[in-house]
Amino acid sequence: MATRTIWKGAISFGLVHIPVGLHTATTESGVDFDWLDKRSMDPVGYKRINKRTGKEIDKDNIVKGVEYEDGQYVIISPEEIADAYPRTTQTIEIQEFVDAGDVPFVYLERPYYVAPINKGQKVYALLRDTLAKTGKIGIAKVVIQTKQHLAALIPSGDALVLNLMRWGDDVKPQDELDLPKSGARGMTPSASELKMAKMLVEDMSGKWDPEQYKDEFKAAVMGLVAKKVKAGKTETVLEPQEETPAYADNVIDLTELLQRSLKGGKKAAPAAAKKTAARKTPAKKAPAKAAKAAKATKAARPRKAA
Repeated sequence: MATRTIWKGAISFGLVHIPVGLHTATTESGVDFDWLDKRSMDPVGYKRINKRTGKEIDKDNIVKGVEYEDGQYVIISPEEIADAYPRTTQTIEIQEFVDAGDVPFVYLERPYYVAPINKGQKVYALLRDTLAKTGKIGIAKVVIQTKQHLAALIPSGDALVLNLMRWGDDVKPQDELDLPKSGARGMTPSASELKMAKMLVEDMSGKWDPEQYKDEFKAAVMGLVAKKVKAGKTETVLEPQEETPAYADNVIDLTELLQRSLKGGKKAAPAAAKKTAARKTPAKKAPAKAAKAAKATKAARPRKAA
């Protein structure tokens, strides 16, 4: 099934820009239960309720605050929030390359497939194959829908996967866990225990096949849904239409700068960027006579009554 491009931009390292698009790599597999009014089968939404009075309030009377102590808040204005948003660059900017085994799985959060666009296939393949052969992954920063993310660019078969990561502050340390220390007295298995454990692991080993594992709860519920549909036990619910978000399409192709990146690093000025700037030069103004004629025509039009 074809996937929709949810973001377009470029992978950037050194002076190289690889034009790419992001595609969702996962779907929600759980059962989505919607709230419905059993009397009318209307969708049930959420109201803005004042927790002290229990009364509904208008959105214009809502401000955003950050609790810095128990019961103490600092109010942040919409303008201050807008100023704090990261600048949208449409770039997956690689900060450094690290060994793949150095990043614990607990930091990985959500994967996206990265696909080349605008003739970026060759340099895309070059980066993918280089990462695969060196055992490296790229640690990058990217802004998606005004939110900045830390991300890992990981080779996976023919694809590059951008896996959004948790920030270091979001991962709890292991210090407070009661974990058995490696090599501690009383915790080291005997030779016979280790041998039997290895035999058990080998006996239970197999080739990874995701199709073997299913959500049993979802299967049971959807089976019940299918039976009720077949029996005609259904209800009609009118859902409000949702608008499709728009995504930027300002992609810069700088693949020819790979050689310059190796020689001069980030100090050299991107030639393609200069070409892009040249293309954005404003068009020449219309002749003075045409401008005056347009102004006279506008002035001659009758104004609508208030």
